[in-house]
Amino acid sequence: MTWISIFTGKSGFAASSTAEDVTKGIDGTGLTAIVTGATSGIGLETARVLALRGVHVVMPVRNIAAGEKAKESIAEKVPNAKLEVMELDVSSQESVRQFASQYCSKGLPLNILILNAGIMSPPFTLSKDNIELQFATNHLGNFLLTNLLLDTMKKTAIESGKEGRIVILSSELHQTTYKEGIMFDKINDEQSYNAMYAYGQSKLANALHAKELTRRLQEEGVNITANSLHPGVINTNLLHHNGFFAIFFKVVQSFLKNIPQGAATTCYVAMHPQLKGVSGEYFADSNLKKASAYAQDPELAKKLWDFSVKLTQAK
Repeated sequence: MTWISIFTGKSGFAASSTAEDVTKGIDGTGLTAIVTGATSGIGLETARVLALRGVHVVMPVRNIAAGEKAKESIAEKVPNAKLEVMELDVSSQESVRQFASQYCSKGLPLNILILNAGIMSPPFTLSKDNIELQFATNHLGNFLLTNLLLDTMKKTAIESGKEGRIVILSSELHQTTYKEGIMFDKINDEQSYNAMYAYGQSKLANALHAKELTRRLQEEGVNITANSLHPGVINTNLLHHNGFFAIFFKVVQSFLKNIPQGAATTCYVAMHPQLKGVSGEYFADSNLKKASAYAQDPELAKKLWDFSVKLTQAK
């Protein structure tokens, strides 16, 4: 895990850098971004900072009332913010399809897709699609959403002449997974379920998603990048299922990242010109970082892609 540090990496930024720091001087006027999970925590801060830089931000949320409240909180700080709230439950494939259909029907461009929404370590639960909830929410929902919006991103990249960016929030805990990395044959096996390993598995899937998506985009010659990242160790609402970690982080929170610091790497990967053309990589503390051996395995990434396609096929 990444503990707070003031030492800068090759990018010129450090763990202590904030989202405003890493986007200083960047003009996002004319860009449109989707930021999932933007009602609280680093998702909300990411949406605020993108709006501050002139980006039109669409906020897909499970709870519209909470989304409107988040929108108002941003507008109070950024009076000229261009914000839009739409409904999306990323754990439900039906909801993902409805959101994507509604978004595309609006005729909006899409330059930046930030997949921030997620859950952490709940008791064993199946999603509405009868898939283990962490894998369904943290990976499959993001995978399906990306695929459904990809044509819009390709069109935007061509028409605007600007690079599209897909930003997938993973975690250093992608290294803390089952011994086989992804339990393809036991995704829904309650007897084998370990809440933390299942979280790590879903975060490994995020890194592998970026890796295989990059291969496909580059093969097609599309001007879109896809990267994954670790935001840092932050005490946010993500931890409400995990009592031990919630208590632990409260005790040591003065040594960990605050929310503006936690949103920095997301904003860096989404907007910074240093990363033009950089794709299929993993970042932490607004710097390039080496991911686990599993996360760099092209065969595992391809196998996960094919597996995910089968699990997200329209019924």
